[in-house]
Amino acid sequence: MRINDKNNSSTVFLFLLLLRVIGASSQEEYSLSELVANKGPYIPNYSYAGYQFGEKEIKISDDITVLNAIDFGVVANDEKDDSKALLRVFEKAHQVKEPVLIQLPAGRIILSEVLYFERSNIILNGQGVGSNGTEIFCPRPMMYLKDPNDLKELREYLVKLDKIQKEEEKNIFLPFSQYSWSGGMFWTRIPGARVKSYLKKYDKEPKVLGTIDNAKRGSVSFKVHNDLGLNKGDVVEIQWFNKKGKEANILRELYGDTKNLKIGSHHWNYTNLPLIRQQAQIEEIVRNQVIIKSPLLTEIIPEYEVRIIKWDHLKEVGIQNFKITFPFSNRIAHHVEQGYNGIYLTRVFNSWVQNVIIENSDSGILTEAIANVTIKDIKTTGKKKGHYTVQMGGVHNVLVKNLSVHNDVMHPLSFNTFSTKSVYHNCEVFKNPILDQHSGVNHQNLFDLITVHLNTLENDSYPLFTGGGAGYWKPSHASYNTFWNIRVNFLNTLKNEELISLDGMNDGPNARLVGVWGNQKIVINYNPDAYVGFVNEDIKLIPSLYKYQLKRRLKN
Repeated sequence: MRINDKNNSSTVFLFLLLLRVIGASSQEEYSLSELVANKGPYIPNYSYAGYQFGEKEIKISDDITVLNAIDFGVVANDEKDDSKALLRVFEKAHQVKEPVLIQLPAGRIILSEVLYFERSNIILNGQGVGSNGTEIFCPRPMMYLKDPNDLKELREYLVKLDKIQKEEEKNIFLPFSQYSWSGGMFWTRIPGARVKSYLKKYDKEPKVLGTIDNAKRGSVSFKVHNDLGLNKGDVVEIQWFNKKGKEANILRELYGDTKNLKIGSHHWNYTNLPLIRQQAQIEEIVRNQVIIKSPLLTEIIPEYEVRIIKWDHLKEVGIQNFKITFPFSNRIAHHVEQGYNGIYLTRVFNSWVQNVIIENSDSGILTEAIANVTIKDIKTTGKKKGHYTVQMGGVHNVLVKNLSVHNDVMHPLSFNTFSTKSVYHNCEVFKNPILDQHSGVNHQNLFDLITVHLNTLENDSYPLFTGGGAGYWKPSHASYNTFWNIRVNFLNTLKNEELISLDGMNDGPNARLVGVWGNQKIVINYNPDAYVGFVNEDIKLIPSLYKYQLKRRLKN
């Protein structure tokens, strides 16, 4: 609806604002200080996200063993494939007992095989991303490389469930690619360690280290029963289960009032798999009382059959200071990506990716089963339309900071299945922005200090807050996903009195939207039971919720 009558503009604005408030919830007004002190609607503490829980800067030791790639046969700018030489230096790096840094030379290096990081305390370092920096050119998509054994289960799953991308109007009827949301030319892994469950026949009982009967959400201490080897300093995984089906209390814990929400069947069809999971570092153990570093995601009661399991992972893995370039290729369709994927992070803790440019990728950085990782100073670019930039799937306490998205991407910023307590901070999207929440029990995540540039649709609206994902994992997110200080730059020419509707979703319960504003007046549609405050206000007093919470925690 386009409004040109100045006399009617204010009336319509108030009407739309009333509709927004009614649609979101019946709300009270709170000050910023009340909101951040949780004297109003509950807002999670996001300050534990990132490397070393946000408490330490990434720093490389002076006494680290350095392996120069040129000593193993890597020659930049000679237009020859460097894969074998890079594999040799990686093999050597995995034999060194001490912390090791692989140093790449400046110039263009050609890579046509996957480089696997399979040890802790390893860093891959380039000479930077400028004109005199390091560029790694990957001429082939992963579909032309050897099938990774790690994705065997996924391949079987895609065939067994007949996963087909169907777009009749575009004459597309093609099988899903295993590289649509998995795999990368730089791949962290523990060989043989499963990162995601697809088929029941591959399920194995993990090593259970203890059980928990009762604890409050936000607590950092609880009693553990049946302790089978918990130790101070361990990083373990806490798991919550739904054993009660469609009427389970854990669904109300996740989604609030579920009467008018369509809950997907994966929430109760796989009772042997956890519905909520959290990686936790043990700080102290006193008798049977365990203290962990970061707060519990949610309440624990006997019905949830909460247990602590061994969590295999790498630590202190760093990837930094180079550009990854793929050749331009036409996009085929959603879910049939060829595998021009940059980095795939799995099974890492207290690790990082920093100062990396990725050009013409299907997906820049993909993640699964990682915790307390910082991904910062990343730029994605190119003429090809991508699937993901830096995607967060199966992550806990991960921080994506200073991500700049210059290419067209289906899901520019995306919280995916099982993402919790993770943060996009100070990111900017220049083309067709979407703040995606991709179903699969993702909850308590934060979009913080985000800038987006967009052209509105013909009806003066834009679907900024949206959710993808499969129907069996709906709703689009669970409770307490938060948007804080979202700046919208409208690119198309509009008159000052026009109102722009930023549309959310109808199945995103208990979201918190604080400080959505731009160069045009905005109204927000987001349901159900969202808290919406400080619309059309730049929150200058507390521009970043993450930084505010972190500073307050460290001070205390």
